[in-house]
Amino acid sequence: MPARHRETAEEHARREMVETQLRRRGIADERVLAAMAELPREAFMAEMAGGGPAAYRDAAAPIDEGQTISQPYIVARMTELLRVAPGDRVLEIGTGSGYQAAVLARLGVRVHSIERFASLASSARERLAALGIEGVEIEIGDGSRGHPGGAPWDGIIVTAAAPSVPASLREQLEIGAHLVIPVGRRGTQALLVVERRGPADWIERSDGPVVFVPLVGAEGFPDPALDAPGGNAPGGGAPG
Repeated sequence: MPARHRETAEEHARREMVETQLRRRGIADERVLAAMAELPREAFMAEMAGGGPAAYRDAAAPIDEGQTISQPYIVARMTELLRVAPGDRVLEIGTGSGYQAAVLARLGVRVHSIERFASLASSARERLAALGIEGVEIEIGDGSRGHPGGAPWDGIIVTAAAPSVPASLREQLEIGAHLVIPVGRRGTQALLVVERRGPADWIERSDGPVVFVPLVGAEGFPDPALDAPGGNAPGGGAPG
């Protein structure tokens, strides 16, 4: 008789996270719950203090380049709000650790992700490859402009806050698709869901208050590093 699998501390923390942080707070899409029950979030935080069971705390956590990996509930809620189906093409602005892209890939979505920082893009590619996650392409650039070459997109998800909804992202949405983006001032925003109803018809609603790092780029916030003495920052784009 095969030996019974003994649950690790990380597996226990992941199961508890899904039940207490996600399901009990209203995340109802079973596909999203299953994806986050399978993905080892700690693998996206291994190089930082806070890996292991601590990766499943009910909070965002810092990653390299002054960026963050979002709170598990926010990852689940933004994914749910996209309303994507297997085979859909989604544009992600702000790769960060790669965790959000991995969740989408688990849903059968093809993800094109744009990251401002080359170091984050490189480490995210390595993590996804190590976990055998396919269907995610990562490029370095100004995410606030989107990726017109791949438009129209079946969904766009932005993991950094913009001062307003970038016009380029609105225009790159497929009709009937959703853009999920935090919008507001630095330090306090609303999570907006923008649905494209027609060629020149968009509606938007707020899903509630959030706090994200700023989206830096031509249609986002200015890069503060460029204003610093001797500042020489890389090209603008979405923080991770």
